[in-house]
Formats: sequence, structure tokens, C-alpha cells
Amino acid sequence: MNLEILKIASNTNNFKDLKKFTHYSKSKNPLCGDEIHIKLVINNQKIINFGYQGKSCVYCQAAASLLSDKLINYKIENIKELCDYAGVYFTKKEKNFKKDWNFLSKLLNKKNLSRQQCILLPFNTLKKIVSKL
Repeated sequence: MNLEILKIASNTNNFKDLKKFTHYSKSKNPLCGDEIHIKLVINNQKIINFGYQGKSCVYCQAAASLLSDKLINYKIENIKELCDYAGVYFTKKEKNFKKDWNFLSKLLNKKNLSRQQCILLPFNTLKKIVSKL
């Protein structure tokens, strides 16, 4: 396991239950049992606050931690695009990130191919929320 993944997962600043939220979704990976709950405060088409909780492996925790840390004040339309990109990353031949998305390279890389479902669970959960907006 990559020490960078452990470092990212250990950032639990946003591992919290938001009592007041505007949007919520949860997902479960039927293959391994990972479960993630995401609560957001969205205002003026931007994420203002991001909280996540769940019982999951370190790869899923790292993805949720990274998203919760980096997407505050991101526009919803950019988050939709980011989630779509992450969803097809492991099947695409072209692996270039947009400049604003370089933070994804720590998770989305060929070394983590076998853990793609774990990594993508928070992205897919977040996408369920922003797709409705």
C-alpha cells in the first residue's frame, strides 16, 4: 500500500456528520461492503461545506477525504465534470488531468487499478447529488 494513500486517508478534517445540510446521498459497494455517506451544504451552485462518514477501506477513505478537502467552493458544473472524468479514468487511454485536477493523480493512477471501485465510491456518491442540481 502506498504511504501517500494512508496520509490522505488520515486527514479526517471533514469526517463528520453535518447536522444542517442541503443535500445527502449514500452508497455501498456490493463487492466489498464499503459504505459512504456524504452530506453537503450547497449555496449559489457551490459546495460550502462537505461532511462524510462511513465504514470503508483506506482507499475509499482517502478518496472521500481528498474530495471533501479540495471541492469546497467548487462550482457544481465543475464537480459534475470531475466525477464523470474519474468514472472513466481507469478505462481511458488518455490520462491527462486538467490543471485544477492534479490532486487526483494521487488516487487515480495505474498502481491503484485493482482498487478502482473503492476509490470511485465517493465520486459516484457525490455525482448522485450534483446530477440532480
